[in-house]
Amino acid sequence: MKKDFGVQPYLFPMPTYMIGTYNEDDTVDVMMMAWGGICAENMAALNLEADHKTVANIRARGAFTLAVPGTDTLEASDFFGIATSNKMADKFARTGLHAVKSKRVDAPVIEEYPVTLECTVERLEEEPYGLRVLGRIVNVLADEKVLDEKGQIDAARLHAFAFDQMQNGYYAVEKKVGQAWHSGAGLMKK
Repeated sequence: MKKDFGVQPYLFPMPTYMIGTYNEDDTVDVMMMAWGGICAENMAALNLEADHKTVANIRARGAFTLAVPGTDTLEASDFFGIATSNKMADKFARTGLHAVKSKRVDAPVIEEYPVTLECTVERLEEEPYGLRVLGRIVNVLADEKVLDEKGQIDAARLHAFAFDQMQNGYYAVEKKVGQAWHSGAGLMKK
């Protein structure tokens, strides 16, 4: 038997991505977001409320970075989802994290985050549910510590965590349990 919950945003896992932008005074702003992700091979989509400082920064600069946080940065990453730069000018500085300017877009790269997508704004879509930002991925940066022996990004080494919208929890994502386009291949022969 299944219980009816009505209309809720209940999918799991929800991503925990960090949007990096610059404020008008060139200070770093980072915001955690869960509503968005990859929408094409070279595109990322962010679904945001228009009143976020991050949205003003994206509009002004035409760029952002999108990073995958690791469990070692969970406290700071969660703080970026709690605090708003609209009310807290030193939001980024409070965390002790470090940023460098992207070489490709007008946005910061947070050094402690293992994987970062550098994006330019392709389109802003005003929707009844908020603002949809479509960003063109111009480059992906990965820390050497998350690369395997072949120089490829190893998801297990990211120590990423996912968001649980149903109980407001975070869950570590570290164990590979199957191989895409292979684990179900045996059913093709039936």
